[in-house]
Amino acid sequence: MATNENAQPPMAWRYCGNQIKLWRGHAQVSREELAEEVGYSTEYVKSMEQGRRRPTVRLLQVADQVCRAHGLLRAAEEYLDPEKFALYSLEYMQYEADAIALGFYQALLIPGLLQTERYARALIGDRWPPLDKQTVEERVTSRMVRQALLDMEARTFNFVIHESVLRDAIIDKEDHREQLRHLVAAGERRNVLLQVLLRGGGPHPGIQGPFVTLETEEHGRFAYEEGQMMGVLYSDPDKVSIVFQRYARLLQQALSAEESARFIKGLAEEL
Repeated sequence: MATNENAQPPMAWRYCGNQIKLWRGHAQVSREELAEEVGYSTEYVKSMEQGRRRPTVRLLQVADQVCRAHGLLRAAEEYLDPEKFALYSLEYMQYEADAIALGFYQALLIPGLLQTERYARALIGDRWPPLDKQTVEERVTSRMVRQALLDMEARTFNFVIHESVLRDAIIDKEDHREQLRHLVAAGERRNVLLQVLLRGGGPHPGIQGPFVTLETEEHGRFAYEEGQMMGVLYSDPDKVSIVFQRYARLLQQALSAEESARFIKGLAEEL
């Protein structure tokens, strides 16, 4: 089993956060005082000083001025690129980019590869605790760029989406209608199979949560699960086999691609 749930934040974050802390101590500025100046909570500043979060440009600018660092803290801005993805998902993203076949089961959200920009922005922009604006923009852009994978027609993509996801509008009515139509259009691609799992059908293999199956060009097989604060990529053959068997069963229980397209179109017309 390969997992990156304990992945360390980038060294640049930790070094920069430590420099802010050192300069603050040298200037005899308390963390509470710096937090008040920058308009952040004390805990938020602490998380950046400890390197657990990327120090924001605003914090660097204010800390440089308050701590009289004479531009030395602001010089770190160019080394602190915003996060394209959550740290725990980085390993999965590498495998996703190279996989020749992917299968998604989603019971909570529209899969990232099928999200419209408005849907993605609502999810990323409303995350709590909030992300800074630069990171939100970077992640939305990265999610849209990821969708170019669907244009690679030699790769296959299977999606099983629970009915509740299609009915639960996290964006306004018109945007949700656009998202549903976007799903129908995606399902018309030759290399995409999109199926809906209806609710009310009793227990099913995905009842314990979403997952992704992956197959590489060398025919290695992996499975990925993601939670609130962690992502786990499985390579153990026994565990991967269980996930692939569950996915095969979900494909059998879900509506056919044609039935699913009609169902989604019907939901869009109801809005």
